[in-house]
Amino acid sequence: MGEHCYWEGDEIQWRVYYLSLEYYMGRSLTNTMINLGIQSACDEALYQLGLDIEELEALEEDAGLGNGGLGRLAACFLDSMATLGMAAYGYGIRYEYGIFAQKIKNGEQVEEPDDWLRFGNPWEKARPEYMIPVNFYGRVEDTPQGKKWVDTQIVFAMPYDNPIPGYKNNVVNTMRLWSAKSTNNFDLKFFNDGDYIQAVLDRNQSENISRVLYPNDNFFEGKELRLNRVSCGPTLQHHQASGSVAQIVRTSSTLPTVALQLNDTHPSMAIPELMRILMDIEGLTWARAWDICVKTCAYTNHTVLPEALERWPTSMLEHILPRHLQIIYEINHHHLQEVAKRWPGDMDRMGRMSLVEEHGEKRINMAHLAIVGAHAVNGVAAIHSEIIKRDLFQGLLRDRFQNKTNGITPRRWLLLCNPTLADAVAEKIGEEWVVHLDQLTKLKPLVNDSGFLRIIQVTKQENKMRLAKQLEQDYGVKINPSSMFDIQVKRIHEYKRQLLNCMHIITLYNRIKANPGGSFVPRTVMIGGKAAPGYHTAKQIIRLICSVAQVVNNDPIVGDRLKVIYLENYRVTLAEQIIPAADLSEQLSTAGTEASGTGNMKFMLNGALTIGTLDGANIEMMEEMGRENIFIFGMTVEEVEELKRTGYDARSYYDKLPELRQCVDQIDSGFFSPNNPDQFKDLVNILMNHDRFYLFADYESYIKCQDEVNKLYQKPNEWAKKALLNIASSGKFSSDRTISEYGREIWGVEPSWEKLPAPHEPRETEDK
Repeated sequence: MGEHCYWEGDEIQWRVYYLSLEYYMGRSLTNTMINLGIQSACDEALYQLGLDIEELEALEEDAGLGNGGLGRLAACFLDSMATLGMAAYGYGIRYEYGIFAQKIKNGEQVEEPDDWLRFGNPWEKARPEYMIPVNFYGRVEDTPQGKKWVDTQIVFAMPYDNPIPGYKNNVVNTMRLWSAKSTNNFDLKFFNDGDYIQAVLDRNQSENISRVLYPNDNFFEGKELRLNRVSCGPTLQHHQASGSVAQIVRTSSTLPTVALQLNDTHPSMAIPELMRILMDIEGLTWARAWDICVKTCAYTNHTVLPEALERWPTSMLEHILPRHLQIIYEINHHHLQEVAKRWPGDMDRMGRMSLVEEHGEKRINMAHLAIVGAHAVNGVAAIHSEIIKRDLFQGLLRDRFQNKTNGITPRRWLLLCNPTLADAVAEKIGEEWVVHLDQLTKLKPLVNDSGFLRIIQVTKQENKMRLAKQLEQDYGVKINPSSMFDIQVKRIHEYKRQLLNCMHIITLYNRIKANPGGSFVPRTVMIGGKAAPGYHTAKQIIRLICSVAQVVNNDPIVGDRLKVIYLENYRVTLAEQIIPAADLSEQLSTAGTEASGTGNMKFMLNGALTIGTLDGANIEMMEEMGRENIFIFGMTVEEVEELKRTGYDARSYYDKLPELRQCVDQIDSGFFSPNNPDQFKDLVNILMNHDRFYLFADYESYIKCQDEVNKLYQKPNEWAKKALLNIASSGKFSSDRTISEYGREIWGVEPSWEKLPAPHEPRETEDK
């Protein structure tokens, strides 16, 4: 992996630089062998040596450099860019400690450090020759040559390169992760005082910048990452942006032919940093620098939740990055001049569209900075893109907005994690689907092929039996492999409504208890995900689910008709086991709150049916497969807006619905927490008085929809047909399609499909 990542004989006219603070890569060994086409050869070679390749694969640590969907999406995109033959870099942070390892002790989440680098990382190569000095603090001077940032404190950005191989096309791109390294200088004051130890400690504190991934998702905390304390802040973001932009400028002779994609607002400091380099170092005028900046940068928004949007206090930025704050003020000045020209005298609009928020503490709205500094802004599902254009940014530069529905890589999320199903599909339609997922539509005529439906059923059952054996070993709960595997795995957050799932579990439990001799469709409900360490309500939701599981799993009357498991330490590697075994995928977010969701796509591709709201990508999934092949419940976005307008009265639902009332009363009374009856009163208080996500309003529809799920599960052939149609309708949700759209409609780049291998074409291995 050199500085230039291209094929011999090709002249690169463009490059894509993908900037993301998170890359949730998981393990690399199996994925790399598959993409290089050497998995079978390696497996056989190890077998001949008396070794088991699965044992070797299990030794690899997950690279948990992300919180959830955003980081996993970035990983899928890198895979697709390499497979499509795009010359692309992924730039991120080499966190020494990734997302924490979650332990469930006495029903509570306990965070343990994820020291994933303790044995080194065989996939990375340190590149000290490309180390970049990054400036912090200091002051700005006016000089005859222009502004000069002086008296700064320097921390080096040290790059580590990781290979990203395309699928059987002899293309290897690079993920470059920056690590903070201190300068070699020591504070002489400490040496003069004889305090050598303090001098060393102070030097090492600056390296805290890249020490740990801040474990939060869809929630913003405006803290400074000081050089002597670890937290989330502009220091980390500037460290990534500064190293990346400096590298881009150094290796690019004509910047406008470079595409710089900002994955959410976290890398938006790249905009003022690029302006600083172009003006202060390269000597360009404001107009020329700004023209280059806007043509180069594009921005992806990933959330509609107001609490997730970054707003940095100007006092903090003035202290840490004084020159950048000046540039942001200048950007805002020119921007507001344009607003005033278009809407003369509309001061209210000026306030809404300003990058600087004046009410309360003066802050910079980083999402507005990203929009103003980018030539293209996209959401990640059709409904999300409409919402952010209409509501979130209130008319700000609407002509720049477009949609890019998210996708997942079929290499990891079918070929790697579900090889039996992948082989069955390839036997029927060939192998081209691996790089052209829309080929899966060829499976639709097989919907009445009893032989193929049987293969789908047997494959699912084998995956379920394998998972059941593993879960019994891990959790000591004996699972009925014939039960419906009902799964909700994602970050724990109120808007994702794991509480609604929990209320359904309690409702099922109460029905069984009220009618012990009745006929019930057996279910194993699995819920997994991590809560941000400081998110009290999310951690309470985990406690409640574990408490309910304790009661349900130990009730002899219930038996194996209902089991509940909280999946500890959910991560990419566990997802690769869980998703192929799922019968039902739960996507319960309140309509209008989930940007996209990509877990829903992974379940769909692996033949699970979805129960969900009309939110995020669920809508487009329904359009692809037909409403009859997905279980839709609950309010639409318009109905949620109307409920907000007229007022939401949780008690009216509580009074009207006996099963809901019983469920809430049990939680409130301590039925599930007899040793601490007041344990969950705060959750009940939120549900009754402060629920922004309207769980009670969707409860009745959700329960009725789950009853429909039960009816269908009793008809295995009908269920298998819908599972097949889910798989066959997954083609749109390939990250290859998403990246092709980014290339054509944002970056001005055509994917190099001609570099992809023919389905059965033998490849010669060749180092490029």
